[in-house]
Amino acid sequence: MIAELSMSKMPDFEGLAMFAKVAEERSFAAAARVMGVSVATVSRGVSRLEDRLGARLLNRTSRQLALTEFGRSIAESASQLYRDAEETEGVARDLSSQPKGLVRLAIPMTFGLKWVAPILPEFLEAYPEVSIDLHLADASVDLIGDGFDAAIRIAVLPDSSLVARRLAPVSRYLVASPAYLQRFGHPLRPQDLETRNCLGYAYRAQNDVWRLHDNAGNEVSVTPTGSLRVTNVDALVPALLAGIAIAELPEFVASEYLRDGRLQRVLPDWSMQLGGVYLVTPSARTRPAKIDVLFDFLIRKLSDPSWQLIAP
Repeated sequence: MIAELSMSKMPDFEGLAMFAKVAEERSFAAAARVMGVSVATVSRGVSRLEDRLGARLLNRTSRQLALTEFGRSIAESASQLYRDAEETEGVARDLSSQPKGLVRLAIPMTFGLKWVAPILPEFLEAYPEVSIDLHLADASVDLIGDGFDAAIRIAVLPDSSLVARRLAPVSRYLVASPAYLQRFGHPLRPQDLETRNCLGYAYRAQNDVWRLHDNAGNEVSVTPTGSLRVTNVDALVPALLAGIAIAELPEFVASEYLRDGRLQRVLPDWSMQLGGVYLVTPSARTRPAKIDVLFDFLIRKLSDPSWQLIAP
């Protein structure tokens, strides 16, 4: 450790802090007591700093401790460094314990616009010292690499490298308009979709493969092909309502159209794997209060969503 510090270009902050306390207290024992360490630890820290600087900081006898001229020349700077570090730690503790500061939150575009943006004013009113940088995009972001504090993911399974909390299940439906089904007929089995105009979504987790399951446990995979592929699911709706195609929609988009009859389910006896809305964060350890209160708010607001057609 000593060899590493002596060769390192990084300042010996620990040694400077210990020297500052010894200079203030005029005692190794008193400095050790204030800092909550042993006298031997303080003595080693000051000796290491002296070796690093190449000059004696203190004259020590069995009864007396005095600063050398060199020690006096840097004592005030070392004490200021110690006070600055204490202030920085105090600010950091305050930020981590009180909900304040900026939260960078990434959410898929459609879900963010429909279900998160409308409830954010209530959160911002409740926590006026918290601000949110809301990133809306369907492409998955790298939370750590891109510097996000948290994200909402719509997925079958959460990213295993992240800490995830499921808010609500999300079903996915194959849908078409009544006009389309009257014109082209109802598909009777999954294989019938191979000859239909099936619209695509660029950010599907299963790489443009529809995996359908029936109640008997049978699975059929279909690769949809069609005249339109989009990077946002809302862009599929006009083509569906125009009666030209079949597409997959998540429940939080499809539910309003299924309820009022503008769209109908295709192959209702077959279903896709159940997904979920997940809150994800890089780590659950030492999570600041601003993240905790936002998570609690989103859990409360989104765990019993109005978009669900069938209760979980």
